[in-house]
Amino acid sequence: MVTRRLFLSGLGAAGLATAAAAQSEPVPILDVDLRGSIDASAHGIRPGAGDRKSKAFTKLLKEAAGKNMPVFLPPGDYTVSNVTLPDNTRITGVAGATRILYGGDGHLFAADGLARVELANLVIDGANRWLDDTVEGLVHLSNVAQVTIENCEIQGSSKTAVSLQRCGGRIERNRLSGAADYALYAVESHDLSVTGNHVFDCGNGGILIHRWQKGRDGTIVSGNRIARMAATRGGTGEYGNGINIFRADDVMVTNNHLSGCAFSAIRANAGSNVQISGNTCLDSGETAIYSEFGFEGAIVNGNLIDGAANGILIVNFNEGGRLATVTGNVVRNLKLEGPYVHDGAGFGFGIAVEADTVVSGNTIENAPKWGLALGWGPFMRGLVVSGNLVRKSPVGCAVTVVEEAGSALISGNIFEDTPNGAIAGYRWNERTTGDLATEGATYAHLTIERNRTG
Repeated sequence: MVTRRLFLSGLGAAGLATAAAAQSEPVPILDVDLRGSIDASAHGIRPGAGDRKSKAFTKLLKEAAGKNMPVFLPPGDYTVSNVTLPDNTRITGVAGATRILYGGDGHLFAADGLARVELANLVIDGANRWLDDTVEGLVHLSNVAQVTIENCEIQGSSKTAVSLQRCGGRIERNRLSGAADYALYAVESHDLSVTGNHVFDCGNGGILIHRWQKGRDGTIVSGNRIARMAATRGGTGEYGNGINIFRADDVMVTNNHLSGCAFSAIRANAGSNVQISGNTCLDSGETAIYSEFGFEGAIVNGNLIDGAANGILIVNFNEGGRLATVTGNVVRNLKLEGPYVHDGAGFGFGIAVEADTVVSGNTIENAPKWGLALGWGPFMRGLVVSGNLVRKSPVGCAVTVVEEAGSALISGNIFEDTPNGAIAGYRWNERTTGDLATEGATYAHLTIERNRTG
């Protein structure tokens, strides 16, 4: 009879024999990890060894894409260049430790006409090396339906960090820095989201949402931190903006933190149905928030502006700029000097609007020229200005009294510490009236009532 003790001892011996046999056999190198990724190191793609791995890397990406699998790059430095990404590219690494270095002599990553590209947990360093004319950025993607770039650090581009043309998808939780031009240039996008990124120290701008032809775009730009945007190309506002919308309609710019932009924190040019809400804009070199030129429909509400040449401008009715609400913003600590010589109204005013706009519930303090600026020459129509607080400005509200100017209602505002008048009429930059808040308005296009001065 086999006893329990003998049975257990037999199992132990069998287990030892199995373990010994396993130790005597070589352990196979697996090229697929537990997450279903292909380990690049198992295919000869290892850190170091200069730029000789570019062709092998491209081949591996094609093989992995064909199997619908991601490629995993272990920590280390990988020098590659001229990599054309195949459809279904998915590259991932260890955040902050997997570094892809541009080898020069062309481009780094480029793709065109794909369904999907995903880059995650990578450091991508352009080392400020030359990029050829076929690409606009270190990562250059065209006509890619779904782009995902997340938790990457993309730095040192001699052009733009990420350039997207006719793409959709997500650019999320990245650090984009040190680009000679822009951090992100997205043109003709569709349903793109740009969220939670840290963008800093770029030569000519941060996040640009543009279109070649004016039309629906629908990009969401939210929760980004943007700092220190220069304007190395100069100009009067084309460059040096934290977030720049151009010809793109239906864009949302919400809850971003922007500081130290050479021109505007947020500039929307010819973008209709744009929402600019809940942003913090600090130390802008020119106008902190702009909605200008050929637009219809803008909501600018709940923003905080501290430090700029001008606060908020909703202007260019002569070019079709109209229809907005400006509500619940705080604008303070402005200055008379800007980054260029202005041939119009100049600098130093809090909120300026021109046509078909409601301005309500805003607080303006320390505007060194005008707290509010209503119209410009004959370009004013349909303004409702009520319930605002203006403090510490030489003139609380400047309103145009030029012939052919349209109507404005200025009602129920509080003007405090405005030594040169609460409300004054202007012909362009020339003051032509006394204080209309106390003397009464004799202009048929103006209704001025129930304002409090002190």
